Amino acid sequence: MHIPSPLSLLFSLLLSRVSAVPTTGVALDQVTNSLTPITSSCTDNNATNRHCWNDGVSILQDFDFTNPITRKTVTYNLDITNTTCNPDGHGEIECLLVNGQYPGPTLRANWGDYIIINVQNSLQDNGLPGLTECPLAPVHSRTYAFNVTQFGSSWYHSSQYGSGVVGTIVFEGPAMGDFEGDLGVYEVGGWDYGGAWGENALAAEALLGFGAPPNPDNVLINGTNKVTIAKGKTYRLRLISIALDNYIRVRLDNHKMLIIAADFVPIKPTTAEWILLGAGQRYDVVITANQPAASYWFRAEVATECLSGNNFYGRAVWTYSTVQPSTPSSSPFPDPSTCLEPSPLTPFWYQPVPYQPALGTMNVDLTKAVVTPDGSNMVVWALNRSIDVDWMYPTMTYLLNGSITDQNLDTYPFPENLNVVPATSEQRWNYWLIQQSENASLGEPAVLEQIVYPIPLHGHDFYVLGQGTNETFSGSSQLNFNTPTRRDTASLYGNGGLAIAFESNNPGPWLMHCHIAWHISEGLGMQFLESPSQVTLPDRSAYEQECSAWDEYYATAFYKKTDSAL
Repeated sequence: MHIPSPLSLLFSLLLSRVSAVPTTGVALDQVTNSLTPITSSCTDNNATNRHCWNDGVSILQDFDFTNPITRKTVTYNLDITNTTCNPDGHGEIECLLVNGQYPGPTLRANWGDYIIINVQNSLQDNGLPGLTECPLAPVHSRTYAFNVTQFGSSWYHSSQYGSGVVGTIVFEGPAMGDFEGDLGVYEVGGWDYGGAWGENALAAEALLGFGAPPNPDNVLINGTNKVTIAKGKTYRLRLISIALDNYIRVRLDNHKMLIIAADFVPIKPTTAEWILLGAGQRYDVVITANQPAASYWFRAEVATECLSGNNFYGRAVWTYSTVQPSTPSSSPFPDPSTCLEPSPLTPFWYQPVPYQPALGTMNVDLTKAVVTPDGSNMVVWALNRSIDVDWMYPTMTYLLNGSITDQNLDTYPFPENLNVVPATSEQRWNYWLIQQSENASLGEPAVLEQIVYPIPLHGHDFYVLGQGTNETFSGSSQLNFNTPTRRDTASLYGNGGLAIAFESNNPGPWLMHCHIAWHISEGLGMQFLESPSQVTLPDRSAYEQECSAWDEYYATAFYKKTDSAL
């Protein structure tokens, strides 16, 4: 999604790709699985024509290139406060809540709307840290406003989302599967009875000795544990992982799920018995109520094959409307033995990536970008560099001061702790090979190289050219440039590699990191800076006032920066 700078990590997972040249997307082919054949003529979005939207707009329009303009404004006011919460009944713990609830309110808008989000920081003793702006000091507010140029399911959060600053987003639009009812959002994630701050401290201590972080105490499913469905009906469900570290596997006993979107991207529908979600990943699915009338378990369990751990599991009861709810006797689909994302996840829109023969043969110890003769940018990240942002001097400040231009970007002497990698120029391509290699991360034992890392990229969707376990990419022949998966968060498998590509089309400083909370806290991330001369800069006066307010607050603040601040 295109959001004008500045932006904050509070809405980090909103970010995807920006509109470029207005044109019409091309469908890969006509999907017939649970979808009326797609035509260019659309008049209404209904249970048998979900590929349509309105005013002649349909799923055929790739939102990277074109989107409707509704001229409708949707406004939300979010107030973040210190309080306590008890989401599973175990006991009250300290929480930071959005509008007094956990999770925070779901933000809803239609494709083409203009959305305004007013955020009030009413915390007593903390601020909301950012990357492209100074943190928001207590008793101060900030407004975010942008056009809804994509449709699908997402979430918003701050770096304190383990303590409650988290919620979901639904941008309505066409879909790749027909359905009669929308069950809304299912957020899944762990819950720590010791509180996120305590767990973060224990995780940091464990990492010093290359140990495992503490297990969460429970798995929560959006506070919803009872669902009623009608036999013969079809339902859309939006699955979103808000986990701090665990990979979570979900399934509905006896009912297969039709995946119709991965993150924000519509895909050619594919059927799954279970779905694996890493932190930040989203899947929209269609479920058909085609089993005998009874109650069935919806299961959310940590994926032990991904080296995830939890002291409990999540359950919900789905019951057919013609019977009374009861404790289910249903059995789950067989457990998988491997830690792998659903596959295939082929985008509906055909968007081949320019072939890059040098990718896959690069030195895994490389720590800076290499520009190829065609102007592409290639980077190898062996998880051997860390980021430590400066709250008092964000990257955006460099841009406001005019010290960085497109001409000097490649040679500008950024502080090493910012871990900045220049992106290539607009409309050219960036290729990244993220590789777990032996002793890549400061000489840790081999067990840490088996960990699976969810890797999100802010500001863009990216294309997954290759993704492997216990392997390295020896050449471009192993990579898929023709029909690669397109999304904004993908898994770097244990002892493996992740090859991605994205086009430079959204100027600004953007973050790529591991979404395991303890890892990004310790600095497992890097930022790339794209087309600094073309960045839409914030109002200098307002920006400086926010930074001054933070500086004044921080001078006497009880809590000080102790980690990467992300």
